[in-house]
Amino acid sequence: MGLLNDPRLEALLDGLHAQSAGQDDAIGAYFRRRAAEGTLDWNRFDGETDRFFADKLVALEKEKAQFCYALCRALRAARVVEAGTSFGVSMLYLAAAVRDNGGGTVIGTEYEPAKAAAARRNFDAAGLADYIDLREGDLAETLAVIEGPVDFLLLDIWTAMVVPAVTRVLPHLRPGAVIVADNVIAARQGYAAYYELLADPNNGLRTMTLPFPGGLEMSVKV
Repeated sequence: MGLLNDPRLEALLDGLHAQSAGQDDAIGAYFRRRAAEGTLDWNRFDGETDRFFADKLVALEKEKAQFCYALCRALRAARVVEAGTSFGVSMLYLAAAVRDNGGGTVIGTEYEPAKAAAARRNFDAAGLADYIDLREGDLAETLAVIEGPVDFLLLDIWTAMVVPAVTRVLPHLRPGAVIVADNVIAARQGYAAYYELLADPNNGLRTMTLPFPGGLEMSVKV
């Protein structure tokens, strides 16, 4: 039996992870080409990049997603927020943790309607839709209202949107809550403003970088 103790869900996730991994070469080639052309802005994607990523999962790697599941179980998390849902792969892990903790809600936000629709299909297929509140649109609006204290926040989104997301959720983090941010080593330059936020003593966060591929920042609200 796997970590999730749910063969149906794990089979679905294995397929989604394989689909995402199968797109990695194309994504790498795209960014190399745009970087060579000097036309790539990590902080503001253009129409070409938006179109390219319309069918890309860009899913959190399986080991990182399993780690987030385990963290949420350890926290007994009942209210979780994820910024950057895409096709909903990592959200399935978070929702499974909330379910296994006895119930609660995972709030997700996704800007692209087609990706939100695909995510909802995956939630239904996993039998986890009842634990998920997926909000479509700009996260400045979708995360404007968060009912109750937050136990865990996952940041798996383009770096330009990380600080806006944290700014919305930070006032709701309970003492002991955990924030996880993906690819902080691979995209360190884009995370400069986030590290300034983490270092601000007024925010009450203690942080460390974990040696997952690409880097994973784990921060605790104290």
